[in-house]
Amino acid sequence: MVAKPLMTKLAVLLAMMLAATLSLGCGPGKPPAKTANVTAGSMPDGGEWSGVYYSPLFGYLHVEASGDRVKGRWLRPRKDQWGELEGTADGNLLKFEWSEYIDGLVGPNSKKSGKGYFVYSRPEGDNVDDVIKGELGRGDDEVGTPWDAVKQRNVEPDLESIGGSGSSDVGGGDWDSPNEESGDPEPPAEPTGDDEDAPEL
Repeated sequence: MVAKPLMTKLAVLLAMMLAATLSLGCGPGKPPAKTANVTAGSMPDGGEWSGVYYSPLFGYLHVEASGDRVKGRWLRPRKDQWGELEGTADGNLLKFEWSEYIDGLVGPNSKKSGKGYFVYSRPEGDNVDDVIKGELGRGDDEVGTPWDAVKQRNVEPDLESIGGSGSSDVGGGDWDSPNEESGDPEPPAEPTGDDEDAPEL
C-alpha cells in the first residue's frame, strides 16, 4: 500500500521536471520576419533594371542586371558609407539581400545587412523618368527604411567605381596591405592668410 503514493509522487515530480525542461527550451521564440506586401507585375515598355538611380538619402545606386539576376552598389552622399545588393527580379519586382559598410570603421558596428525590395514603375505623363520604390529591412526583415529613387537618363552603371572588399578597407586598402602613395612628396604650401574658404573642423 505504500508503493502507490510513492508512484504518484514520482509521477508528479517527473511531470514537473518535464514541464520545466520544455519551458526552458521553448521560451519566447524569434518573431517572424516582416515581409513586403508587394506583387510582381510587368516592366514598363522599354524599362530595364540596369542603370543608375538617385536618392537624396542613399545617393547614386548603380545597378547591373543579367537575366533575372541583379547586382547593385551605392555610395551615400556624404561618402562615408557604401553598400551592395544582390537579388532576383521578377518582372518589375526585385527582392534582394544587402550589406552596407562604414568607411574607416572596423568591428561589429562597421557593417549592417538585411533584405529589401524595389518596385520599378513609370509615372503617368510624357517625358517622365522611371522610378524605383522600396524598402530596406534589417536581418530577415524585408521592410523598414523607405528608399525611393529616380532613374538617371543616359548614365551607364559602374559597380567597380564604388566600395571595396568590405569594412576591412581602411585608408584605401586592406589592413594588411601597404598604404603608400607613389611619387615624390610635394613640399608644404605657404599659408595665404585668407582662410575664409577653409572648412570648419
